[in-house]
Amino acid sequence: MTEIEQRRLAVSAALAGRKVDALLVSAPSNVRYLTGYTGSNGLVLATSSGTDFFTDPRYGLDATHTITCKVHVAKGPLLDAAAKLIKRKKLKKVGFEPAWMNVGEHQKLKEKLPLGVSLVPTGGIVEELRAVKSPAEIEQIRKSVQVNSEAYNRTIKRIRIGMRELDVAAELDFQMRMLGAEKPAFDTIVAAGDRTALPHAHPTGRRLAANDLLLIDMGAFVDGYASDMTRMSFLGNPSRKIRIFYKAVLEAQLAATAEVRAGASTIRVDGAAREVLKRHELERQFVHSTGHGLGLEIHEGPRIARKEKTKLRAGMVITIEPGAYVEGLGGIRIEDTVLVTEHGCEVLTPTSKEFVSI
Repeated sequence: MTEIEQRRLAVSAALAGRKVDALLVSAPSNVRYLTGYTGSNGLVLATSSGTDFFTDPRYGLDATHTITCKVHVAKGPLLDAAAKLIKRKKLKKVGFEPAWMNVGEHQKLKEKLPLGVSLVPTGGIVEELRAVKSPAEIEQIRKSVQVNSEAYNRTIKRIRIGMRELDVAAELDFQMRMLGAEKPAFDTIVAAGDRTALPHAHPTGRRLAANDLLLIDMGAFVDGYASDMTRMSFLGNPSRKIRIFYKAVLEAQLAATAEVRAGASTIRVDGAAREVLKRHELERQFVHSTGHGLGLEIHEGPRIARKEKTKLRAGMVITIEPGAYVEGLGGIRIEDTVLVTEHGCEVLTPTSKEFVSI
């Protein structure tokens, strides 16, 4: 039995606990997780007795040759085809993913189903499985991390004063693709000077100047799996104030990483970073969470944040990325991709966290 087939069995087994007869899976990443399908129009109906996959004729030939569950090639809307199967199977309670089915789709599906069939919001079944990565998935993430870091290493050697933030971002994306990534995991962030104080700054035509802080936040998708990394550098010789600032954020990042292990709560990991920044009087300048899970999506569970009490499990892959942002001075964020293990963690990101002067 393949890993994908085992995933489908796990979903089928989880239905009884949610008191539904079936689950309609429409989130693209969840569909991929259960079938391997990477097209733009796919739908899964999981029941206790098996799994059915729906797509349109554009993907029919490929799907019938690569997907091991029952494949339905629909000439009309996929939800219409799924409704016919639900009726034929005499299913009464059908779960759906509320984060992915919009009101219009829900209404149309309801109209197609017989009286007595109820649609039940049933989120999280597939996401809970996805949160813990298999050995094969971990290897895919390792590959993604390696590609991402090498793209950074190649680009940092090419950075010169006078380049635009947009030029740096384009070079990073180009190098990712040259190394085998299908695309960036998100819009690459490049910010220079005081713009580093914007946590999610979009690259602009601003040119790099002497004595600029430079923040690069980048990730790659390799064979469908994401990586994520943030590194800081400086164009020239940073002042003592900037060095102390960097050291404080690095201390917070290392403290949070040290708390990562199976059984640790996400709030504890987040709190370790905040406690360090508080000692450096930077707690109020830390305006986002400490990290997040990643895999088939760049943001997955668990969330490493102030009010989150999820227990980490071995096999989860998360980011650790505290930052502090001071208007007029700049921002510093340091981020690694980290694998949770039984007795600690493995930092997958190989790129040095040394504060590099360009």
